[in-house]
Amino acid sequence: MSEPVQNSPVHEFTAEPLQWVPYLTPVRLEEATPEQLDAMKVTPSNKKVSDYVLTLAHDPESLAVRSPLFNAIMYGRDGLSRAERELGAVGASIVNHCVYCASVHAAQFNRLTERTDVIERIFADGAAAELEEHQQVIFDFAVKLSETPPAVTHEDAAVLRDCGLSALEIADLVLSAAIFGWANRLMHTLGEPRRPPAKPAA
Repeated sequence: MSEPVQNSPVHEFTAEPLQWVPYLTPVRLEEATPEQLDAMKVTPSNKKVSDYVLTLAHDPESLAVRSPLFNAIMYGRDGLSRAERELGAVGASIVNHCVYCASVHAAQFNRLTERTDVIERIFADGAAAELEEHQQVIFDFAVKLSETPPAVTHEDAAVLRDCGLSALEIADLVLSAAIFGWANRLMHTLGEPRRPPAKPAA
């Protein structure tokens, strides 16, 4: 079996760290306007900005709304757990075949749950993955919502309630899966995932 080529585009799902390479030239941080800096939340003590955010900064008005919304959905204090939101994001990213988003949020799920078998099954079997009951209903709902949103019915919400999810947790799952309908498309059309360059030997 041949070794993966460093910095080559990646088309298969993986929980390994990937590099996202934009198709558009990102905004140069040192040339950013005050509006772009404000949208990116750049401060004298926080100048670490990803190429993704620098690319989105071409439209600072939408970026200024996008980032707080994303953070509120994925990092909200109440409702669905962080790991379960990440599972919803993975479900959406599997359907949309967003390799980069799947890698980032699979790694987060693995870190939060301290297990890797769930993601391994999802990456092996895709939307047909068989999981433990609680994770299964969350994953299946995110997949169904991402495949055909109007296909989600009252019965799907009932399955989540029967598995113990509150109304707030169900709403959080809808939000975490739905925002990746947008995030996946931004990633797909603005750049591509690649294997990071090898680090130089010490």
